[in-house]
Amino acid sequence: MASNLVSITRRPFASTMRKDTWWIAPLLTFIGLGAFVVYSTWAAFQGNHYLYTGGGANYLSPFYSPELFGSAHSWFGPKPNWIPAWLPFSPALLILWAPGGFRFTCYYYRGAYYKSMWADPPACAVGEPRNGYRGERKFPLILQNIHRYFLYLGLVFLIFLSHDAWKALWFIGADGKENFGIGIGTIVLTANVICLGAYTLGCHSLRHLVGGVYDVLSNKPVRKAAYGCVSGLNKRHMLFAWISLFVVGFSDVYVRLCSMGAFTDYRIF
Repeated sequence: MASNLVSITRRPFASTMRKDTWWIAPLLTFIGLGAFVVYSTWAAFQGNHYLYTGGGANYLSPFYSPELFGSAHSWFGPKPNWIPAWLPFSPALLILWAPGGFRFTCYYYRGAYYKSMWADPPACAVGEPRNGYRGERKFPLILQNIHRYFLYLGLVFLIFLSHDAWKALWFIGADGKENFGIGIGTIVLTANVICLGAYTLGCHSLRHLVGGVYDVLSNKPVRKAAYGCVSGLNKRHMLFAWISLFVVGFSDVYVRLCSMGAFTDYRIF
């Protein structure tokens, strides 16, 4: 019996027959994600200029929300005594692992940084720098499967950030009373919640949770409606992932610069 055997030769790293500028997308992704990781890590270790109260405002950076320990506005007071003095302390380090873990294990971000940072592969039909394929069924990438649990934390953090946006609507007047108002920071923190909500509520794991787990949804009207809503956001999951990444970073920059006196937070109302 005749048999046809196909021999596949593995391409050297970055070797390809593609004629297009395939390297632009992974390069821009590398720059974008790399810049955010560097800045967010730096901001998390600062431990200051994350709260702005000038002009009666109440703006808290999303990198530090909820503030468990730290300033007089924190939930449980200043730095606890059980934290060693030699250990770097910042309120952000206590909570930032949760939203960070949600993004790091996100289905979209996996594909993005696998290509741009690990070159696995850098693009379709482009040679990669390794010969084997381990997939996500072995350590350490098997840990990516906890994404669904980080989703639960991400939903809780949306509540905290929504509360921060609500507090940003109230300004302390000269009489010590809270007055309704809208400042630039109010808009920034509200936009952050909206963008993070669009990203989080479009999560693939949430889509499975609300309806994807069932074979038939026609007899479950509530789940069918929820599935449709999540699916609508999921269609633009990549877009919302990048927009929310930029806005959450800008929110910290805005609050930080206002706290440092470099920005003036103008009151609109």
